[in-house]
Amino acid sequence: MKTLIITRRDVEKVLTPGIANETVERAFRAYALGETEMPPKCYLTFQQGDLRSMPASIWGQGFNIAGIKSVNVHPENPALNLPTVMAVIALTDPKTGFPIAILDGTFLTGMRTGASGAVAAKFLSKRDSKRAGFVGCGTQAKTQLACIMEVRNLESIKVWKLSPDDRLASRFCSWARRRYGLRTMISQKIDDVTTDVDILTCTTPSRKPLVHKVSPGTHINAIGADAEGKEEISPEILTKAILVIDDWTQASHSGEINIPVRNGLITRDNIYAEIGEIVAGMKKGRTTNDEITVFDSTGLAIQDISCAYVVFEALKEKPGIKRIRLF
Repeated sequence: MKTLIITRRDVEKVLTPGIANETVERAFRAYALGETEMPPKCYLTFQQGDLRSMPASIWGQGFNIAGIKSVNVHPENPALNLPTVMAVIALTDPKTGFPIAILDGTFLTGMRTGASGAVAAKFLSKRDSKRAGFVGCGTQAKTQLACIMEVRNLESIKVWKLSPDDRLASRFCSWARRRYGLRTMISQKIDDVTTDVDILTCTTPSRKPLVHKVSPGTHINAIGADAEGKEEISPEILTKAILVIDDWTQASHSGEINIPVRNGLITRDNIYAEIGEIVAGMKKGRTTNDEITVFDSTGLAIQDISCAYVVFEALKEKPGIKRIRLF
């Protein structure tokens, strides 16, 4: 038997924002229904970054697959002309253990993370959401916006500019205008960006709270905190909001809530739901227009394996896909 080698270009042909959203939503539902197995992330920490291993198997909601993702996060990589995040995914046939495919996981990681924010926005933001704010405007901000545009008809965005020399904000806004025809506003005053928006997306690697003020009715996608010690949202906002997480073990260790949990400000009793419970109809999503909701996304291996499986299924019979004999 041979193993498929699936490149980034191959993945990009299949994993559109719409397909990513649908796939991740099914994966969240499978998780809530007990149709997955997913040990917590394992971290290797280096001076310059970290390496994470993320195994999972899924056997419900149209999936029958296992696999593992190896992914790094090295914030200083752009200076070396390397992505901050790089990933490789190995898919395994649960019946035999044979490695059926090895995929580029870098593009896939960005897209499945964007999809998690979109699924959360679908169930937790106001249905008539028109304005979005962005704290952080790198690669992940683009996939978040691309996937959210599949579920909400946004008309404008506001973007935080970190410093006068920050060019990412203007590049992100130019892309959003070209791609979606959105009105854009840039400000160095973060409160201007985090207030008077319907959806707020945070994608920075900050280790101190950046967001201290939001308006009633805001839904917040807390994406950036994905390792111990990271946080973007003021604990005062978190303790008053309706908190939705992807997984308690990961969120309490390395998500947006990890520091408030360590400091005793948040316990498991403060968590309203896991996103899968809402997707599966076990709990309601947004119930009023004034409530502040927060989705703490740490990134689950089931998102990676489900998306990789969809890509594999779409390409396994296609000519031109490289196949190698490993054994």
